[in-house]
Amino acid sequence: MDNVYENTDDFRTQTDVNTSRQKTLQSTEGERVTMRSYRSVSVCLVLLCVLLLTAVIVLCVLINTNNQQFNIKTKNITEERDQLLTKYTNITEERDELIAKYKNITKLSEQLNQEKNELRTHEWIYYQSSLYLFSSENKSWSDSRRYCTDRGADQIIINNEAEKDFVQIMSGTEYNWIGLTDSDEEGRWKWVDGSTLTTR
Repeated sequence: MDNVYENTDDFRTQTDVNTSRQKTLQSTEGERVTMRSYRSVSVCLVLLCVLLLTAVIVLCVLINTNNQQFNIKTKNITEERDQLLTKYTNITEERDELIAKYKNITKLSEQLNQEKNELRTHEWIYYQSSLYLFSSENKSWSDSRRYCTDRGADQIIINNEAEKDFVQIMSGTEYNWIGLTDSDEEGRWKWVDGSTLTTR
């Protein structure tokens, strides 16, 4: 029996050793599984970090590219705005010039209408490329001259016999002032343009 016990003890010891080995093996295997799990997690974390880093780099590149495109578009829009402002300024200046020209044309038109009305009223006569007005108003020589110069004309200067005959015919029995004066020196006659009187 002693032997049996011994054997039983051996058996137990053997069983304990086997159990212990089994536990050790299980423990080692568990550690291996745990180590593999840690390694897998580590690899996943490294891959995830690499992916995140790649994503950040791609986003930075995209943001930089978009920023450059935005800057180019902003520059183009600024240049277009400046061109439009220049065109607007030019158009405004042209408009002001046109308004000034329109005012001048309107003024000239009014003057022409006034002169036309005066021509109709005072019956100007066209002869040898000139207009002549024979007024029936009684004025002094200086008032008569002022009346003429106020209208951009002057008293008549008789240049030839034909013009002299024309003035005599048109005047008839009336007396009219002509552009001849001795106001500078008594007895020395000059025409209103400064030329001296010559006998023709």
